[in-house]
Amino acid sequence: MQHERWLIEHGRLVSPADGLDRPGRLLLVDGRIAAIDPADGDLPPDVARVDASGCYVIPGLVDIGAELGEPGREEDETIETGTAAALAGGYTSLACAASTDPPIDTPAGVEFVRQKAARADGCRVYVIGCVSKGRQGDELAEIGGLVEAGAVALSDAPKPLHNTALLRRALEYCAMFDRPVLDMPEVPSLTRGGVMHEGLTQLVLALAPMPAEAEDLATSRDLRLLETTGGRLHLTSISTSGGVELVRRAKARHSPVTVGVHIANLCFCDQQMRTFDSSLKVNPPLRSPEHIEACLEAVADGTIDVIASGHQPRSLEKKMQELDAVPFGMTTLDTALAQAHTYLVRTGKLDFARLVQCMATGPARVLDLPAGRLAPQVPGDVVIFDPQARWTVTPQTMGSRSRNTPLLNQELVGRVRDVWVGGRRKKPLDDRTSPSGN
Repeated sequence: MQHERWLIEHGRLVSPADGLDRPGRLLLVDGRIAAIDPADGDLPPDVARVDASGCYVIPGLVDIGAELGEPGREEDETIETGTAAALAGGYTSLACAASTDPPIDTPAGVEFVRQKAARADGCRVYVIGCVSKGRQGDELAEIGGLVEAGAVALSDAPKPLHNTALLRRALEYCAMFDRPVLDMPEVPSLTRGGVMHEGLTQLVLALAPMPAEAEDLATSRDLRLLETTGGRLHLTSISTSGGVELVRRAKARHSPVTVGVHIANLCFCDQQMRTFDSSLKVNPPLRSPEHIEACLEAVADGTIDVIASGHQPRSLEKKMQELDAVPFGMTTLDTALAQAHTYLVRTGKLDFARLVQCMATGPARVLDLPAGRLAPQVPGDVVIFDPQARWTVTPQTMGSRSRNTPLLNQELVGRVRDVWVGGRRKKPLDDRTSPSGN
């Protein structure tokens, strides 16, 4: 029988939403956080003690827009393998993208994912429903039915909402249900057939360009529509200095927009495309250093609210093609936190508490989820993260079914040691068998 009473002690509690960044103890009882720093006399009988010496104790991470493949793309990922990858990376909640086959544009589609996730019994899985029928951008989906079935947001991402009139109607309609519209800001006609960020490296490699202006123009349009309609808008993946500046100005006008950035767009740059590694072909594309610097500054100053995994698993067969034909995507749930710690925190580019805020608190607030905090009576979704642990990314260390990551065989510093979801301790990484995959 699963133990339901845990005392995590000797670790450093980090929860920016609760003003915590200090050594402390955390008590979990019956699925919830019962107390911070309880006295020994207040501990329940038979409590299991967990020593977190040298580690951070943080809220479980929350992700927006990870692709779980199922239904229809099980060769890339399944809900079982995707949630295993999430747990390995410290995610206790994720809102899955609607980009399945068929897309999640009906209440039945929402219910299918919810039932499969319940059987997988991994992290919490929330469902994002389509904005348009079939993700075609022509006609609004059954938004009322999707919300009633449990959709926490509406989005066609990673496909951009190119139809301006439809996006306006969606913002107005979703405001009635108090649900955010999530859009990937991109003008498809400017990026069609593109492979990588337009710039000097792209010219040298003679690959088809994806100009930054495609994102900037769409960002400007989306922000204008938001201010006109008064709805709720989340831009899933800002990656350009121009987009950052547009958002910064909008927030100065008190626009209610929230913004995310993919971990790849903070850690990798376009120059790495010289390796022709198909795992680096992502959308938004890896940008040049000045764009990366602008995004990092925006994360640090609060302009960017969310660091998302951008998890897009792709089977080996799909990634073993000519670069022009390879689908966009990188698998990241397993590695995002450790990657951010290695590339951003250890290099002094980002404070660890701010990282937790962007990977847990921020996304929970965007979706109105009861997560991202360490406080009495909130759900017991907790992660122990060892910042000194060194490990090498291999197929055996990954829960995802796909392996399309440029981090394979590279060493990362910092690793998730333990995870609780709803007060239940999940299997330690060393005891977890990696699902068979590509």
